Amino acid sequence: MTLLIPQFQSTDSLATITDALDGAGCAVIHGLTSSEIVDTVKHELSSFMAATPVAEADDPSTFYPAKTRRISALMARSPTSHQFALDPVVQQLCEHHLGRNCERYQLHVSAGLDIGPGAREQVLHREEDPFKFFPLPRPNMVIATMWAMTRFTKDSGATLLVPGSHRWEADRKADPDEVVSAEMPKGSVLVWLGGTLHAAGANISDEWRYGIILSYSLGWLRQEENQYFDLPADIGAHAPAAIRELVGYPMHGSLGFFDPTVGESLVGGR
Repeated sequence: MTLLIPQFQSTDSLATITDALDGAGCAVIHGLTSSEIVDTVKHELSSFMAATPVAEADDPSTFYPAKTRRISALMARSPTSHQFALDPVVQQLCEHHLGRNCERYQLHVSAGLDIGPGAREQVLHREEDPFKFFPLPRPNMVIATMWAMTRFTKDSGATLLVPGSHRWEADRKADPDEVVSAEMPKGSVLVWLGGTLHAAGANISDEWRYGIILSYSLGWLRQEENQYFDLPADIGAHAPAAIRELVGYPMHGSLGFFDPTVGESLVGGR
């Protein structure tokens, strides 16, 4: 039986959303941001996205399909995207699902993904796949969010998910009827656990499908995106203290020590 992706409004109770995320491994929340904020973020990123080359010839053996644009370093490039990264509902979901396994969670990946007409379907994968030394099913190590900067439809390549797959053993494979498209209007956000199988869908429409992924991981893990290059000290010094903490400038327990004469202004909030 095909499971559906749970759908919620931003006004729904957090307990209801966390229960659904625990069960399905994914959920869509509507109304967490406004069209105006989405458009501002797109404007702040427009020059970077426009400068990104688009590969026309696709190699099916590669992880990333052609006919797409991908940029990172959103915390440095788009101040307004900080509102997405620090959204209170998302932060509470992170605390619920990650907080029991770490002292502090951190920003794992920030990226803009613009999928063009003709882009093929991506291979199903898990956000936690880089940490293969943990056997499946793994403890919660990553939570990912995808903010819809345009509408997501099945034809335009809406994110594909396999609800419930975060609890599967390693040899369990997804049947075609278990894969569901996360269709949602502009301004909605898709949330999924790092163990949930997912992929970008094939874009068979004439529209570009634009999303922003912000994922979060346990504070003692190596981040997939090198946040210290993508938010370097000279830029990070002018970023809000909450963003500096989120990308991992402070220590996590005994991990990440630094020379106070060099790093105190970044960690101490001055």
